[in-house]
Amino acid sequence: MKAIRTLLACIRKADQTYNLITHGDKIIVGLSGGKDSMALLYCLNLYRKFSHTEFELQPVTLDLGFPGFNPKPLEEFCESIGLKLIVSDSKEVYEIFRIQQEKQHLKHLPCSICSRMKKAAINKVANEMGFNKVAFAHHADDAIETLLMNQIYGARIATFAPKMHLENANIDFIRPFLLVHEKDIKSCGL
Repeated sequence: MKAIRTLLACIRKADQTYNLITHGDKIIVGLSGGKDSMALLYCLNLYRKFSHTEFELQPVTLDLGFPGFNPKPLEEFCESIGLKLIVSDSKEVYEIFRIQQEKQHLKHLPCSICSRMKKAAINKVANEMGFNKVAFAHHADDAIETLLMNQIYGARIATFAPKMHLENANIDFIRPFLLVHEKDIKSCGL
């Protein structure tokens, strides 16, 4: 329980510092099934009970078309905390990956391509449902890793912002776990 309190304190501090969540927000939470996104959804669901800010949460997972995808465990997790998971059909992503790999004779495509495609797919869901924000579980260690990758591969000093407005999608993209460290997520046992 102490680990959950640590995560909640970090969410509160990030929210107060960066004005991530405001009254009336409708927030899609990207749920991949990994420990980070599961912990984010769980903690945001708790956070809205004591934050004095009324906001709505909607977990969404993307069926990207990869073989073996099974949303059942995610659906059960969401139901256990009183939420209903939406599984968005985004199978075209896998097909695009497969075609690009064949064209370019690559074993793997760069992570940035997958990241952009997932963001576009989840932003589309948010727009279709009338939600104004999308939350991903990027944490402090991810921010540091992004900084280093940008320095090494991009020759620039930059990492991601805690909150950014995506003009084309008209969505605010937020990272409530920005001040959370991965070790704290691991210790919460979700």
